[in-house]
Amino acid sequence: MTGGPAPGMPRLLRAGMAAAAVGLLLVYNAVDTGPDSGTTEGQPAPPAAAAAALPGPADAAALAPGAPGAGPPAPPLKRAKPTRLRIPQIAVDAPFTELTLNPAGQLNAPPPDDKNLVGWYRDGITPGERGSAVLAGHVDTTKGPAVFLLLSFLLPGNKIEVSREDGTVAVFSVDSVETFAKDAFPDAKVYGRTPDAQLRLITCGGAYDKQRRDYLDNVVAFAHLESSHQG
Repeated sequence: MTGGPAPGMPRLLRAGMAAAAVGLLLVYNAVDTGPDSGTTEGQPAPPAAAAAALPGPADAAALAPGAPGAGPPAPPLKRAKPTRLRIPQIAVDAPFTELTLNPAGQLNAPPPDDKNLVGWYRDGITPGERGSAVLAGHVDTTKGPAVFLLLSFLLPGNKIEVSREDGTVAVFSVDSVETFAKDAFPDAKVYGRTPDAQLRLITCGGAYDKQRRDYLDNVVAFAHLESSHQG
């Protein structure tokens, strides 16, 4: 489903997403395309790591429950690595790669040479386990718009499916989508412990700073485990 909107999507929503995608493409093409942009062939620099530093013990003490009014969460699943991510509403159908931390303790971004790739922090919670599983993807790369281009257009109640190595599919329901300045990233809210199985999808957003060669914000989608089934 990477080529367009999901079947059955309302016409107005499809039109709105198409218009938004065109707008983002125009922004992308306008970003830092000069000869001193720091990349080959005059392309813009890829986004920096998708998230701020992971929480320390003090941050982990905070609980981050699901959105107010959300339905009852499903029981957590056993640990199993994720293999594929599907989000029909924004035409995401992508495999996973494992992410590590850099020396500063920040989450490394997925490789920039693959636009349709989602990263999962390999030493963290797996999607479906109790806690906050962290997924990251580029909004664009030097090759063009990428897997999380339309992440900010998710709505509460939209479904996120994660296929797992044990053959199960964890189905999450979106609670909210929020934008945070990178220099004020709320570690405890995004990475803090939770009483149920939750998901955090993170990408870059906001304005692109040509001097810093980085986006100024992060977009974070918050979701909770709604159900699971055999794939």
